[in-house]
Parts: sequence; structure tokens; C-alpha cells
Amino acid sequence: MTERIARLKQFFVTDKAHHAKRRPPLDAYALAQTFEKESMDDTGRAAGRLLAMLAAETPVIFPYERIVFTRTNPTVQALFTPAELDAIRAGHTLHERGDVSNINVDYTRLLACGFAQKKEELARRGAAFAAQGKQAQAEYLALQAEILDGVQALCDSYRALAETQGRRDIADTLARVPAHPPRTLPEALQMFRILHFTMWLGGNYHNTVGRFDQYMYPYYRADVDAGRLKQEEALEWVEEFFLTFNRDSDLYPGMQQGDNGQSVVLGGLKPDGGDGYNELSALCLRASLELSLIDPKINLRVHSGTPLNVYVLGTELTRQGLGFPQYANDDVVIPALLAYGYDREDAYNYVAAACWEFIIPGRGMEIPNVNAVSFAAAAQRAVAESLSTAADFPALMDAVKADIRRQAMACAEAAKNIYIFPAPFLSLMMEGCVEQGRDISLGCRYNNYGLHGTGVATAVDALAAIRKYVYGEKTLSKQALLTALARNFEGDEALLALLRYDAPKMGNNDPEADDLAVALLDAFADSLAGLRNDRGGIFRGGTGSAMYYLWHAGDLPATADGRRAGENLAANYSPSLFARIRGPVSILQSFAKPHLGRVCNGGPLTLELHDTLFRNAEAIEKVAMMVRSFMQLGGQQLQLNAVNREKLLDAQQNPQAHRGLIVRVWGWSGYFVELDKEYQDHIISRMELAL
Repeated sequence: MTERIARLKQFFVTDKAHHAKRRPPLDAYALAQTFEKESMDDTGRAAGRLLAMLAAETPVIFPYERIVFTRTNPTVQALFTPAELDAIRAGHTLHERGDVSNINVDYTRLLACGFAQKKEELARRGAAFAAQGKQAQAEYLALQAEILDGVQALCDSYRALAETQGRRDIADTLARVPAHPPRTLPEALQMFRILHFTMWLGGNYHNTVGRFDQYMYPYYRADVDAGRLKQEEALEWVEEFFLTFNRDSDLYPGMQQGDNGQSVVLGGLKPDGGDGYNELSALCLRASLELSLIDPKINLRVHSGTPLNVYVLGTELTRQGLGFPQYANDDVVIPALLAYGYDREDAYNYVAAACWEFIIPGRGMEIPNVNAVSFAAAAQRAVAESLSTAADFPALMDAVKADIRRQAMACAEAAKNIYIFPAPFLSLMMEGCVEQGRDISLGCRYNNYGLHGTGVATAVDALAAIRKYVYGEKTLSKQALLTALARNFEGDEALLALLRYDAPKMGNNDPEADDLAVALLDAFADSLAGLRNDRGGIFRGGTGSAMYYLWHAGDLPATADGRRAGENLAANYSPSLFARIRGPVSILQSFAKPHLGRVCNGGPLTLELHDTLFRNAEAIEKVAMMVRSFMQLGGQQLQLNAVNREKLLDAQQNPQAHRGLIVRVWGWSGYFVELDKEYQDHIISRMELAL
């Protein structure tokens, strides 16, 4: 990286010197109390909050930066008082915080026209709505125009400061954007920063970046072709742009401090069938490699035509210990999305949500993480309640499948009547919202919900052991197993060892286990077939776990794979934590066997590879070939962690010596020493694999 970028990284990331410009935190409910007194409706509150947040910002320009906008007010005001929120919850379901989140807007809806032209459209459409007697729609568009004025006012303040400081470059850029569409890559990057900054300021979070290398490529190509930018200069601009994602990330909401779902998607097939991987894609990978930061998170779309050198570059990133790129297989995902009912153009333009779920930019008000089903609990309950009466193994499997169906229906029931707070600024970049005078919180073209699935390997291993020892060899009686489970294997150490270490395991390319994974995931897909949510969308099952892998394990009794009560489940789509696995190749073979296109909400096979596997160019190419082979086998998603258990243990004892140590947690990466101990311990417990 250049000296300028190194200085910026030191300033913003290492020293966090920009925090000195932040004002003290404010009362987060002060504005909500005013809204309550005025009996303001929710849309007015959303617009009023954002306008107030914009007005409270103080422009600041730091040395060496060329892309500006930094938070100075750390407090995002609440829309409702606690009492009002309680009243809302009494009649509705709130997903997470209630705000629109974890979607991908279509940034080109503002990049392509600029604020001035968009305001003209809002005025024109608003007048038409008023003439039709649709006053609510006209007023909504007027609020959107007011927000654009508020953003522009802050931009003008930044421009005035730039002029005062003699920063002609910044002033000239802000004289163009966001009022008018950008003409160059630097202008487009600055305008994106303004849009993204405003989204977070309005209380919306997990604002994904989407197919950056597709919608920004025309600006890059025009600059390079015209001689305005050399490739190395473009790289410097991209690196500064990536640094902007790390300025305010500590102010964003999240379960743990780590990456904030600011996912970039690179490569992949285009709607015309061509390969979208381009020079800008490669520059983004280079920028991430040089910066070694957890934001933005890189997702790499691949397909049968992706050359090995792209996998190699991705593996170089993995070696850095960032926990990404996360790979998604177009050859599985696109046909799956088409089967779910997505239009062809949208299926080809899919992106990753904050963690891994597949969503559609600009057209999806989807909630891809609405709840989760526990395969491990389904198997455990079926054993506890039905093993003694199940005449054969298929009868036991019927009980497992019935439990999966029951859980899925319960999740669907819990997802009814979801109330989402309005997001008028985001709505400017979503299909149909301006045209209909309708907020994105009320829905869009796609309104699908996604369900995670936890503990699939635990369930498979438990059922495989029962099929072999209870129903097959008949060397283990039903009562002996039930008794051992009831007393958590106390006094049954020999049986515990048999089930833990000698029974068939998912991950060893063992048909005695893997066919059960196929059956369980098919049962999950079958349980959701034809099911609709109350917004008209479908339910998509997936193989991701999010934080549920910890939640579902906490109160889960002992299971027939030799897992004791309370012991952890694997994160995401992964082998059991204590399974004896032959190696990564057998894991890839096992985990590619299920019909993953039927459970295509997303969910990566997650592997921990010992960091010595990345010791030289030859080793890196071997890992890259392994990743490619999983995709060729029909894998859906893959994420790798380069880990070293000794280093992790030392980081727990000496955190100051490992401040920059990054790990993949589930769908996000974080600084190891900043994680809660339960997450640290889980990561340490995962197996280190070698080729």
C-alpha cells in the first residue's frame, strides 16, 4: 500500500485518532419522547430522526483523506420510548431491533441520477398523487425530498470546510456529488460513502455493499480508458474506500464487536451468462489483502468457468486470517433461486446478506434470518419419545421428520405480523417505493423469510449410531441407550467412547452417515414447501446457524452421538466438534452430497485449516484446488479459517500481544481478543485440519 494509505490506516484503525472529534453520548430517547408528545406517526418519526441526526453532525476533514464523511455524533436516537416499544410488541413481532436491516439497496438508483434529478421526480410524482387524492403518498414523497435536502446540506457544510482548508480536490468533488451523478470513480466512491453513511445514521444496519465490482466498473473502466487513472491509482482509491468502512464500525449495532455485515460480493455470472469477474474485482481482492481488515467482508461468487488463479487470490486472503472470502457457487445458487420463483435477472444478480444468506439487491425486503430449526433437537426428542416404540429405523426417522416439520411450522407462526420501522431514505433505492409512494418496510418484489438449521452433523451422527448399533448389529439395546442418555453418560464411559469416536460420522465420506444428511435436509425443504408468510413470501431453509449454534446447545440434553448435555454444536454446516475426521477432502465429499439447492437460504461449510497449510505458494495452490473441488462436487458455500490453536490459547492469556488477531466466528469475522469467552472457547474447540 502507499504511504498515504498506511497513514490513514494508522490514523483511523490503529490509533482511532478520529474518535477525538466525537461529542459525548446523548440521551438516546430524547427525540422519541418528543415524538410521543406530538403523537407523530412512525414514518414521520423515521424521517425526523434522520433529519435530526444529519443536523447534529459536525463536518470534519482529516489529513491525507480524500473520501470524507465521519461520524461525530455517536448516539443514534430511538424512534420510540421503551413504553411505546412494549405496546408495539404486545400486538406485533419485532425482528431484532425493528429497523430495516440486512438488505441490499440498489445504489445506482441514486448514483445514476443524483439528488437534484431525484427531487424533480419526487415533486412530479407527488403532484400526481395529490391530484389523484392520494395525499398520504404525496406526503411520503415530500418527506423523502426533505431528507435529500438534509443530506445535501451536510454535504454543503463539508464542501465549505474543504474550501476553508484549501482542499480543492474534496470541494470540487462535493460540488458535483451527490447533487449530480458522478462522472468518475473517485466521485462515485465519495457519493457511495455519503449514501452508506446516511443509511447507518438513520438507524439502519447491516447495510450490505452488494456487487460493487459490477455497478462501479463502468466508472473504473471510463477512468482507465480516458487516462484519468492508472490501475495503481485506482487501487489506492479502492483502499481508501475500504478504510471508510472501518471509521465508525464501533458505533454500529451487533452481538459482538467485529465486522458489521458490510459485505462486498465480487465476480459471478451476469444475467447474460458472461463472467462478471473483472479488473475491479481483482483490485478489490488486492486491496483487502493489503489492508488486512475485517471490513468490508469479501464474498466471492464462483462457477464452473472460474479459473484457478481466482481461487488462489482468494486463498491468499484466507492466509491472512481474515476468515474470508466466503465462496458461493453460482452453479448451485442460481438454479435454486430460479426454482424458488425469482426472476432470471434477479437470480443472476444475487448477493450475500450480512453473514451469508442470499438476497436480491434493490428488490428484496427479505428477512433471511427470521428463526432457526434444530436438527439436533429433532433427533434428540425423537429418540427420547419414540425410540422405545419405533419398530424399525424408518419409524424413528419418521418421528425425526415430524419434529422438523413441527419446528418449521412454529417458526412460521412466530414470524406472523412482523412490524418493521419505516426507512424512507433506503426506500429511495428500492424498486417501486418512489413509484408507489410506499415505504420499503411494507414490502417489495420479494418478501421471503429464511430459516437457519443447526446441528445437522450432530443429528446425523446420532441417528447413524442408532441405525448401526441398535437396529443393525443389535449390539446396543434401546433401554441401555436411553438410560445412558438420561444420566448424561455418567458411568457409561465405554458407550460414550464408542458413540463419540467409533460410530459413523458425517464428514468421513461414509454412506452410513451421509445418506441421513440428505434425508434430514430434504425433510427440512419438504416441511417448508408451499408455506407462505403473511407478506406473500416463501420460507427458505438453509444450512447456516448464526448464533443459534450456541443457543440451541445450551439446553439440549445428551445426544446419541456421544455428546453430553450442554456441549456445543458445530457452527454452521460443519462436522461435529469431537468427530474423528479423516481430513478436509472427506468433509467436502460428505457435505456436498445433500440436495443443497433445496435448502438454499445459504449456509457455508465452515472449515478450520491449520495456518501451516498456507506456508508457501505450492501449499496455497493446493488449498485453492480444494476449494474449487468442493464447488465442482456441488457445494453451495464455503468459508475457511486459518487458525493456530496455540496462538489462540496464548491470545486468551495475553490479549495485548494479539490485538490484531482475526477469526471467523460464524458468518462474520472479529478480533479474537474482543470476543466473549464463550465464542473464543468455541473457536478453540474446532478441529484444525491439514491436507
